[in-house]
Formats: sequence, C-alpha cells, structure tokens
Amino acid sequence: MLPSVEIVPIAQEHIESFHRSLDFVARERRYLAFLEAPPFESTQAFVLDNIKHGYPQLVAVSSGEVIGWCDVLPNPRPIYAHVGVLGIALLPEFRRHGIGGRLIRQALDAARDFGLRRVELTVRENNTVAIELYKKYGFIIEGLQRNRILVDDGYENLILMGLLFE
Repeated sequence: MLPSVEIVPIAQEHIESFHRSLDFVARERRYLAFLEAPPFESTQAFVLDNIKHGYPQLVAVSSGEVIGWCDVLPNPRPIYAHVGVLGIALLPEFRRHGIGGRLIRQALDAARDFGLRRVELTVRENNTVAIELYKKYGFIIEGLQRNRILVDDGYENLILMGLLFE
C-alpha cells in the first residue's frame, strides 16, 4: 500500500526534492524532453519564478518528498498569452495509482483560475498510458511530429494534444 500523497502548490521547501525527482524521471529517457535535470540553480530559478508569477505548478508530496508534479506554464508571447503548456511526471512506484489524474485535474483547475483558455502538451507516441489519461481529462490529439525525438540512436514520434476550456 502506498503512503498518503498530498497535492499542493510548489513552494521553496520543495525545490530540492523536486530537482531529485525531475532528475530521476529524466534519466529514465522515456518521458521528458531532457535526459537529466538542469543544474540545481537553474531548477531553483525556474521554480522561484513560477511561484513569483503564480503559475500553476503543483507537486505530489509523500513522506515530505516530492514524488511527482504537474504544471501548466503560460506561453510568454502576447498572442499566445491564453495558452499554457502542461508537463507532468511521477516517480515509477507512484504511477498507476490515480495520482497522475489528481495532479492533472487540480492543475487544470488552477490553469482555468489563472485565466488560461487553452492547454496543450506533447507526448511520445509510444506512451499510450499517458495518452489515454490525457484523453480522459478532455485532451484531443491535434497532430503528429514524425521522428521529433532522438534518444539513444532511436527516433520517436511526438503527439500534440490540446484542450480548450469552454
């Protein structure tokens, strides 16, 4: 049985364990857009900027450690100011227990409250579990980028998905 998991807005005290979790998932080489976490100082600056601007960034915390996160970060260009990009990940032992759905639901609520009207994401085509989860929360497939990812000499397609708030 999993220990209890609380979902809260990210705070300064979460940065170190967020960075560790980010690095772990990145090194799996299967889900994120980087293969290791950025340097700690960059991650810290990123999180503190998100907090300063009130951007929707939630963390799942268990036993005082960040075990997952979901954020919806606004696009900085004025013509895309209504659009946010969703990112999510969980440590392996916490996957497929409903935590991802809780994170997405709360992050989408926070994005709507923040004033965003569209949320988009990209997901690797072979990540069918994630694609089905996104569909469950209203995302639809909007496109495919062929051979968009190259990891360990293997190309992967990237699916573009989007959600409009009515």
